[in-house]
Amino acid sequence: MLCGAGLMASPREASAQSGREASSAIARLEVKARQIRSFDPRDASHLRYGALQFRSGLVLTSPFRAFGGLSALRLDEKGERFIACSDRAHWFAGRLVYDGKALSGVADVISAPMQGPDGQKITARGWFDTESLALDGRIAYVGLERVNKILRFDLAEGDLLARGQIVGAPAHVARLPFNRGLESLVFVSRAHSGAGQALAGTLIAISERALDDDGHIRAFLIGGPAPGEFSIRHRDDFDISDATLLPSGSLLLLERKFSLLSGLGIRIRRVPIAQVRPGALIDGDVIFDVDLGYEIDNMEGIDFHIESGETVLTLISDDNFSMIQRTLLLQFTLVDE
Repeated sequence: MLCGAGLMASPREASAQSGREASSAIARLEVKARQIRSFDPRDASHLRYGALQFRSGLVLTSPFRAFGGLSALRLDEKGERFIACSDRAHWFAGRLVYDGKALSGVADVISAPMQGPDGQKITARGWFDTESLALDGRIAYVGLERVNKILRFDLAEGDLLARGQIVGAPAHVARLPFNRGLESLVFVSRAHSGAGQALAGTLIAISERALDDDGHIRAFLIGGPAPGEFSIRHRDDFDISDATLLPSGSLLLLERKFSLLSGLGIRIRRVPIAQVRPGALIDGDVIFDVDLGYEIDNMEGIDFHIESGETVLTLISDDNFSMIQRTLLLQFTLVDE
């Protein structure tokens, strides 16, 4: 969660900061939005799902060729401006539009390919599958799953044209399994109170399904006061797709399961951040659990903002650039903390 200054500059400001280079690399795009009136297509009055209550949702489409594959999302403290990354190494940033409390569209959307230390597209190095995103003010950390690297971007220097620098990580990160590696990043800021203070300055990196010797999901604490490795109990064949850390000290794990027999399942598990420490095996309660009977797709991003004292969760889906999948933006109120 970003605190302080605005999440991203406006499109005009972004171009002004980087001159002619920005005008050729940053694209402005139209994103169309269709509202989802009911999360349960069979019963519009059904709003409560475990600890979450449905607020609104959108189906997003765009003629922009690179649009799609959105695997991570971060919001500003008001839930208005956003930054996201696609698994094909593109940035997307813009503004969420509301009608009262309901999402009604997105505006001012811009995009640019991620750049490496040399100023070239990172895909030129064979780096892609950018699956995770964490923010520390204007510093963005991006996790690349298949090559298992983490890049650090200083958005104060070039916005979406900032050059990514490789972050030092434990040797075991580089050896995570292909396509089961880094899937989620969470930065524990000094603004987190309570139990989260023990990890202030730490980047939490979670694998999708890299299992330790006991069959649990591997995760890492990078930097901060207590770096090391910990594990997340692997339950019911669900994999980790993203995470976010609430001010209350709850680490929310967005999880996903797919099989040809049972189809797609999405759930959220809540873990007290106090459990997270080197050598720990962490677990928590499932607070949200739905299947394809509801308006879901391949949900891969989660973040939150606080509105009038309520915790609002925003989820986004990765359509895998498939004609049979959708880019969904869903919002829920967390009604049971």
